[in-house]
Amino acid sequence: MSERIDFHQAAPAGMKALSGVYGYLSQTDLPLTLLELLFLRISQINGCAYCIDMHTKALNKAGIGWDKIVLTSVWHESGTLFSEKEKAALQWAECLTLIAQHGAPQASYTALREHFSDKAIVDLNIAIGLMNTYNRMAISLKKLPASANAS
Repeated sequence: MSERIDFHQAAPAGMKALSGVYGYLSQTDLPLTLLELLFLRISQINGCAYCIDMHTKALNKAGIGWDKIVLTSVWHESGTLFSEKEKAALQWAECLTLIAQHGAPQASYTALREHFSDKAIVDLNIAIGLMNTYNRMAISLKKLPASANAS
């Protein structure tokens, strides 16, 4: 499989704008490890090898253990490995990623409200939207994961 288009080269201003959104998120009160968990889970749902590879490595580099990284796809079956705050955010990420199928149920929003302020919820929505955009760029344009190029 070869890359269809190098999106950074083809539309540098657009990719810089997306990077600006990531820059904004890195300055919010949302912990980087929580954002990376969400990015990993969203990428798993969407089947984005490029982003799964990237966010798995970022989580490991940030000190998150392999057990938590590997079990992110089944967080709801992982007992107390994930905090209630992480579970609420992961549930919300799943809802918004699959919004056409299930909407954004009140129960998921209520759980989110227990742990996050209005601003944090908006920031989570921005993060979820951003990762879904990156997944669609990487999948549609066949961006290979860095690990695929390492061998």
